[in-house]
Amino acid sequence: MGDEEKRNRAITARRQHLKSVMLQIAATELEKEESRRESEKQNYLSEHCPPLHIPGSMSEVQELCRQLHAKIDAAEEEKYDMEVKVQKSSKELEDMNQKLFDLRGKFKRPPLRRVRMSADAMLKALLGSKHKVCMDLRANLKQVKKEDTEKERDLRDVGDWRKNIEEKSGMEGRKKMFESES
Repeated sequence: MGDEEKRNRAITARRQHLKSVMLQIAATELEKEESRRESEKQNYLSEHCPPLHIPGSMSEVQELCRQLHAKIDAAEEEKYDMEVKVQKSSKELEDMNQKLFDLRGKFKRPPLRRVRMSADAMLKALLGSKHKVCMDLRANLKQVKKEDTEKERDLRDVGDWRKNIEEKSGMEGRKKMFESES
């Protein structure tokens, strides 16, 4: 037990050492990343935002304001154009997703198998061993005879509808129709 215990302590110490070294490396990497981001920000600002020189006379200040307004207008137009493009592409994406949904079908139903099971077996499966009563559901059913209704008889007696149309066409057919009604 002594050797194995020493070995486990050595492994734990080595893990702790490796962990601390990894944390130190990660900390230096984070510092480098932060300094790189800061330098990129400074470079971008120096390229796109030159230092502002405020002129002394009123006409020069007004000219500077006009230039700044023109730049703002150009930036707003560009922003608007980009927003419209984004909205258009998101609408197209929604339409494509809807088409894809329609093509796939709404839901896939799994193939279901019919299970033949008597009422007794079903009750036994649901209730377990408690079920002792035998149920015969068909014994309680009544015999029902189908009676012909008047509508069904009329429909059978009408026969082919084309013959009725031919008989009722023209003035003679209308005359027969009125005579048969009265």
